[in-house]
Amino acid sequence: MDFSILYTNFWSLALDGIVVGAIYALISLGYTLVYGVLRLINFAHSEIFMIGTMVVYFIIGLFGFTGYEDPLSIMKFTGIFLLVAFGAAIISGGSAVLLEIVAYRRLRNMGASRLSSLISAIGASFFLVEVFRKLTDSRNLDFPRLINKDPFFTWGTLYLSADKMLVIGGATLIFIALNRIIHHTKLGLGIRAVSQDERTAILMGVNVNRIISYTFLLGGVLAGVGSAFYMVFYETTKANVGFLVGISAFTAAVLGGIGNVKGALYGSFALGLVQQYTSAVLGYNWRDVVTFAILVLVLLIKPTGLFGEALQKARV
Repeated sequence: MDFSILYTNFWSLALDGIVVGAIYALISLGYTLVYGVLRLINFAHSEIFMIGTMVVYFIIGLFGFTGYEDPLSIMKFTGIFLLVAFGAAIISGGSAVLLEIVAYRRLRNMGASRLSSLISAIGASFFLVEVFRKLTDSRNLDFPRLINKDPFFTWGTLYLSADKMLVIGGATLIFIALNRIIHHTKLGLGIRAVSQDERTAILMGVNVNRIISYTFLLGGVLAGVGSAFYMVFYETTKANVGFLVGISAFTAAVLGGIGNVKGALYGSFALGLVQQYTSAVLGYNWRDVVTFAILVLVLLIKPTGLFGEALQKARV
């Protein structure tokens, strides 16, 4: 346990925590939106993120990049990144909608218990992992470096690089767009209506199945874009990449208050910072241990999370 590392690298670790938290937030929002509408923990959401990373890897492979080329210019990288992010968003969003139709809708129409839907979610998660494990032969898939990661600004141990600025800036724009969708569009109004009272929403003419599908689509799109940021920052993926990332994103959602968008954002950044600081002090191998410990403590002490009160008023 070396606290001197925390002292000397405090701001550098803080920046990395914000970057990691931004990626977690894009994934945890999918858990939050689905829970807000269905009161269901979609454990297969982590595999929707995994599918996004596979799509990004596949699209880059079509361009013939191997990682031995020089990093791309900003203009070329921007164009390619927008393409892969769009492709991952479409495929992940479509996969999320298909998951809802296959794994949840029939159970919901039959009036099955939440436990049945939970078991279905876990089964779908295992199914998707094993499918991609077979397709990739259980290999780690290394992503080529498309952008120069040399620091362009340094202050002590803190340094800014293009990939970090991409994640922070891109995630910020997406959070602003999501807030506009939820609070200033007809779709957002429908999501908020169903989350508050499904029966009343039906009486008011809201097509609940359509709203649920759009909610899964929105969560899948966010996970797909998050997978593009993840691949640029971490440069690797595999069939079970969604497991630990999904656990961290779920922990962030629970920490902030599952079903609360603002809570998911704050919880994600808080968890990202805690992970970076504890990794520096205790070692990287303790990172996931700390994440699980936080999840257990929150569920035992304050299961409604930091912003749990808003959950009772408007689950999104």
